[in-house]
Amino acid sequence: MASKLLRITYVKSAIGYRREQRETLRSLGLRKLHQSVEHPDTPTIRGMIAKVQHLVRVEELEGASSE
Repeated sequence: MASKLLRITYVKSAIGYRREQRETLRSLGLRKLHQSVEHPDTPTIRGMIAKVQHLVRVEELEGASSE
């Protein structure tokens, strides 16, 4: 099954932004600037990205991982 993956890269510091946005970054698995994580393309993940879209860069990948 080739499900879509999203590569999310933390590109701008969350200092000075609301605590809720910093917590959203942490729950996405982002800890350090320029760190990237991959998540499946689900409505939940898309909603989290929408909250912090000004702090991250998102790339769509075709499901290359075998989980």
